[in-house]
Formats: sequence, structure tokens, C-alpha cells
Amino acid sequence: MELIEALEWRYATKKYSNKKVSDDILERILKAINLSASSFGIQPYKIFVIENPDLRKKLSADTFNLQVIQASHLLVFAAFDSINQETIDTYIELIAKERELPVESLALFKEKALNGLLLKSDEENFIWATKQAYIALGNGMIAAAVERVDATPMEGFNAAHFDELLGLKEKGLRSVVLLSLGYRDEENDPYAKLKKVRWPMDRFVTTL
Repeated sequence: MELIEALEWRYATKKYSNKKVSDDILERILKAINLSASSFGIQPYKIFVIENPDLRKKLSADTFNLQVIQASHLLVFAAFDSINQETIDTYIELIAKERELPVESLALFKEKALNGLLLKSDEENFIWATKQAYIALGNGMIAAAVERVDATPMEGFNAAHFDELLGLKEKGLRSVVLLSLGYRDEENDPYAKLKKVRWPMDRFVTTL
């Protein structure tokens, strides 16, 4: 499917059928998320794929989004709650390993770029990490559309409840946004056949 056609096809699905997303398609969507752009490439967030129906039922207790239960899969985007020296050192080691470089060759990048994060407060870095996670969310939605998989981004949930059930605090993470994946129930979703409404390009884009 062509990209624009795929984006015209997608919408924020409200009701899902019981059809499951296959493992190979899910893996491609997750790979696309993993390849998302990220400031410094550090990816200050993690993805949790929730399949367990009992866990999803518990997670849904404090949200009006029924997609948490209905969809084939639920992705939880969890941002780092802080950036510390260990975070930076671990990332530097990863770069060195993947690019077959000596760690010492990355000293300038570490000092001039990454160490600047240590000058910010935990809350400032959390907000920054959240923005990085949203870039990945967009990639995930596009990848899903290309795979002809329906997706719904969701913010209306109790993050503290999710964090507790998923043990995120102990992992240095905080949940920030959800993405459900599955296949639309066209007969019962009143939004499935509605025309997509967007501002005309001449009002949306300004060329200077």
C-alpha cells in the first residue's frame, strides 16, 4: 500500500474485532518504532507489549478506553524518569560496540552533548524523554497503517495505576502514552466509515 493511501485509510479505531495481529507483523511495527528518530539517538523510553488478558483487564480499570481490552495488542510507551551518568555511560558503550569504536573516541560527544543532560532536572529530562516517545508513537502508527493494522493512540489513562501494575517505578520509567493494535470492527464502530476531515493544504501549510 502506498504511504498516503495508508494514511488516508487509518483512523483512531474505537472498536476492534477479535482478529489477532500476527507475530511477524507485530515484529515489523516494533522494529519501525525502534528505528524512530531520537535526540542524540539515546531513545530515553521503552515499549511494553501487553498481551495478557487478565493484566489488560486490570489496566483498564481506571480508563474509559475500551481499546485497552478489545485490541489484539496494547503497547505502553514508558519514558525514563531521569537521566543519570549510568544512562549515558551505557549508551556510549552501546555506540562503541555497534560501530566497533574505542570508547575513548566518543569522549567529545559524551562531554559536549550527552553530559549536558545531567545539568537538567529530572522533570525536565522526563518531559524531554516523553517528547522522544511521542516521535516513536507516530512512527508506530504509520508502520501499522502500512501493514493495514488499525491503531489507536491513547492518553486518557491513569499513569500511576499503569506504573504500579507494570512495576515501572522500579525500572526508572513512567508510562506516558498507549497504542492499541488490531483490526477494526466495521459493523460496530461508527467512525470506521466516516470521511477523514483535515484542513485543506493551502490553509495548513505556509511557504515563506
